[in-house]
Amino acid sequence: MPNGVIFDIDGTLVDTNYQHALAWYMAFRQHDLQLPIWQIHRHIGMGGDQLVTAVAGEAVEAEHGDALRTAHDVLYLASIQTTSVFEGARELLVDLKERGWSIVLASSAKEQEVDHYLDLLDARELADDWTTSADVEATKPEPDLVLAALKKLGADDGVMVGDTPWDVEAAAKAGVPTIAVMTGGFSRAELEEAGAVAVFTSIAELRAHVAETPLGDQGERAPAGATA
Repeated sequence: MPNGVIFDIDGTLVDTNYQHALAWYMAFRQHDLQLPIWQIHRHIGMGGDQLVTAVAGEAVEAEHGDALRTAHDVLYLASIQTTSVFEGARELLVDLKERGWSIVLASSAKEQEVDHYLDLLDARELADDWTTSADVEATKPEPDLVLAALKKLGADDGVMVGDTPWDVEAAAKAGVPTIAVMTGGFSRAELEEAGAVAVFTSIAELRAHVAETPLGDQGERAPAGATA
């Protein structure tokens, strides 16, 4: 039986993916590199250490990688106040805690961004723990983030909830199944092809049907930390 739930934050609980795509677009433009936003969006969910090479190639990474990441971070932070919590996100966390699940909120973002999301979600007392960029060496689709979240759960298995194929791929490398939501702008087909065990259009829909997912397979659990 899985020991806990790992929630991706960006694009899953908080609506951020398009702000990230636009910040990357403008960062590339600052270096006279014009890439279609749709192409950048297809790689949102990767961290900056992976995305630059994926969308622009190794030569651009070698010449501009660090500067592009710095520019993206500045541009994204300038827009972070436009992000918002998806309908039902906090309520789903409450539901799962009441069912006895342990929860780790997983992000490879810097601490300042994660703090903002925790405040938006009012989740500091709901989550058992959370990750930041300090917890990972390589970002998704590498499994570091999921493995770090498992470590914080004190577990060797769990269930991932994410919104991109990169979430699904990273979790699979760590041996963790993923429930996916389409809130990040990826299609049902893309998420299923990546290997998601279930796909929902939104967090609200997942919440309404959680009993039909691996989060509901075992019925109501004892509260986390309770003894028989």
